[in-house]
Amino acid sequence: MTVQSPTPFPLSPHLDDQVSFDRRELALILSVYGRMVALGEWRDYGLSCLRDRAIFSIFRRTAETPLYRVEKHPRLRLRQGMYAVVGMDGQVLRRGHDLGAVLKVLERKLIRPVGPD
Repeated sequence: MTVQSPTPFPLSPHLDDQVSFDRRELALILSVYGRMVALGEWRDYGLSCLRDRAIFSIFRRTAETPLYRVEKHPRLRLRQGMYAVVGMDGQVLRRGHDLGAVLKVLERKLIRPVGPD
């Protein structure tokens, strides 16, 4: 007779159905986010892990609609790329296979021209 020990925290069967960002992906996103917060451009974010995609929403203020959404669609990885940055109006600003390259569309706001004072 074999005795099975119960798992301390039984996993939900639905956890495998969710898409999420891994640690490396979140580090890239939060790096850009942190710099924009330091500039006073962004103030809040939201993270959604759904069945078919993961979404990192970026807000100027908490009560507004998101300025940008960084989305991960694993089903699109063999086509146009699983990462996308979507604007407030729903327009895809950039899509690709490399998250760092896709996030460059947000980083261009970080580069401000320096002129004579």
